[in-house]
Amino acid sequence: MFRDVSSCNTYNYGDAVYWDARYVEEGGSFDWYQRYSSLRPFVRNYIPTSSRVLMVGCGNAVMSEDMVADGYEDVMNVDISSVAIDMMKRKYEHIPQLKYMQMDVRDMSVFPDESFEGVIDKGTLDSLMCGNDAPISAAQMLGEVSRLLKPGGIYLLITYGDPTVRMPHLIRPVYNWKVNLYIIPRPGFQRPEGCSSSIKSYLEPIPITEKGLLPAEFVLEDPDCHFIYVCKKDDMELSSATTYGLTVDLLQ
Repeated sequence: MFRDVSSCNTYNYGDAVYWDARYVEEGGSFDWYQRYSSLRPFVRNYIPTSSRVLMVGCGNAVMSEDMVADGYEDVMNVDISSVAIDMMKRKYEHIPQLKYMQMDVRDMSVFPDESFEGVIDKGTLDSLMCGNDAPISAAQMLGEVSRLLKPGGIYLLITYGDPTVRMPHLIRPVYNWKVNLYIIPRPGFQRPEGCSSSIKSYLEPIPITEKGLLPAEFVLEDPDCHFIYVCKKDDMELSSATTYGLTVDLLQ
């Protein structure tokens, strides 16, 4: 059921034990997929610097630090790995705009409803989609993200998952999200000689079909590109009865 295994291997990326061991072994810092410099146009366009931002699955990335340097005032970082969180707490104890908590993104009940104006996810949903019980884990995480977003808030998802495997999770009525899609090449990608397209095209949303998919004639410039889904929480609220029914259906 909508499980994307294209980038998965034998590791259980949804398991804290795996990540704790990895961070102990590697140390240092590492940004998955894209650096802030590449994502900045999307972050700044959709999430004001005054926003309270939640970075899910922060790991040992420097993106949050870069955001603070760019003017963001309040970035809460969570990760399932206590090793990563302890490391980052020590590293950034002198920066009050950065906060860190060990937490499973499938249960972020420590935060009240509508706590954040923005949630940023750079590979965390992908990790859950490679783990055990992927559809349920994805539903649990996205349900929490939706709960924590204020009306009008933004969930910014950076992922390898194309619309065929991500949109079915994102367009469920229970989340009440309006979704825009962008596509950017992987770092270091070189256009073929003679290609006349402009980098400005990366900043334009991709037209999608009524079912949320890429048009049949659409060709990916970079087969290993990253997809950026900008999910805006609608101001309209679903009734509690409808929400309950959809939640039950979602987990079946």
